[in-house]
Amino acid sequence: MVILREGMCPGLDEDLLRSLRAADIRTVEDLVSSDTEELAQKCAVSYKALFAIRRVLLAQHTAFPVSGADLYEELLSSTAILSTGNPSLDKLLDSGLFTGEITELSGGPGSGKSQVCFGVAVHISHHLKQSVIYIDTNGGLTAKRLLQMLQSETTNTDEQMEALQRIQIFRLFDVYALLDCLYGLCGGGLQQASVGGGSVKAVIVDSVSAVISPLLGGKQNEGMSLMIQVAGVLKSMAKDFSVAALVTNHVTRSGSGDVQPGLGASWSHVPRTRILLERVETPLSAGRSGLRSATLIKSSRQPLHVKQEFDLGWWSRAGGGPSGKRKLDQTEP
Repeated sequence: MVILREGMCPGLDEDLLRSLRAADIRTVEDLVSSDTEELAQKCAVSYKALFAIRRVLLAQHTAFPVSGADLYEELLSSTAILSTGNPSLDKLLDSGLFTGEITELSGGPGSGKSQVCFGVAVHISHHLKQSVIYIDTNGGLTAKRLLQMLQSETTNTDEQMEALQRIQIFRLFDVYALLDCLYGLCGGGLQQASVGGGSVKAVIVDSVSAVISPLLGGKQNEGMSLMIQVAGVLKSMAKDFSVAALVTNHVTRSGSGDVQPGLGASWSHVPRTRILLERVETPLSAGRSGLRSATLIKSSRQPLHVKQEFDLGWWSRAGGGPSGKRKLDQTEP
């Protein structure tokens, strides 16, 4: 509901607001659904003036119909696909991370969630020449690790430094600081973070569960409210600024013992795509501690429960593989 405020439209001044509140009219919905003639008498104002205010507010806040064709054209023009740099993950994600959406990586400790996020950030900043916002809530991100990955991509020191400058890092350790950061980015911080001619195309939160899950115990209501706020601002940012949001989540076990993403059913509706990362422990993987499996557990584009295996060391290999040459401007319906 939209609260009535002074200056929302001509004629809606402080005196009229006081009269409307005395008549228990506090929102735009209250005003437009009330009997205008009766309300004018209660507030001792001109019927004509009140009717004019009502008409302006209706024009400002009424939803206009949009055809499916218009929505489709808007989607084509605003959606870009960002390669992760890893062909196995790209295949699972139907070519990569989609802007305008939230993609989640879930997994237990040591499953490689942060390493994947590091690799994605490096690939987007170096190969795609776009800026990345990296919000670290675990304290695990280091410039040394990012530089090691970049050194395997290029021996040019200037290129390494340019790529590092495109990765803007925020270290936050509670949900209130996270919300302040996200609101600040939506309020102009994304434009300020654009470096070297590349706009911000990805926002990574590693991990979203680290700052939310501690509040979902005793203070259930407060924690749930804060989680919904984080979800809302992430969704708005992804859609309004055409960025790909990548978040990481912990895992829990269901009553039947199956591994599932944490934060519960309410959060499960937030990511558009969810991937479960797990270690691969087989005799064949001896000496290859970086081998991981990625399972697609939620998607609107791909069949579910498809699995891909990959090595976490992929992003540290010189050349970055064939997917390093993908175009940023690729669009998909």
